[in-house]
Amino acid sequence: MRKRKEFTFLNIFSLPLKSSLTRPRPFMAYSFVPFSPFAMLDPTILTIGGIVLGIAIIERILERWGVIDLVDQFTKVMRFILPVTFYSALIYFFATFMF
Repeated sequence: MRKRKEFTFLNIFSLPLKSSLTRPRPFMAYSFVPFSPFAMLDPTILTIGGIVLGIAIIERILERWGVIDLVDQFTKVMRFILPVTFYSALIYFFATFMF
């Protein structure tokens, strides 16, 4: 009969604890992207956005009141003004943004 020897998992894979490796080493981290979400809080962009949002809300109110002719005029004007305003604000933002 052969002798049988039992091994437990902890006996096979016992790792010595090293206290020097348990503490984190400090390192300096630098960000190469100088973009902050607070840069979008530019007063000019917020004013333009508020005006466009106000016109859209007025348009919806007039639509609920049933003044369809005036709503159609607003829609024709806003089809031109909204894209021009968006791209102008985008160009302004990148032109005045400090990189």
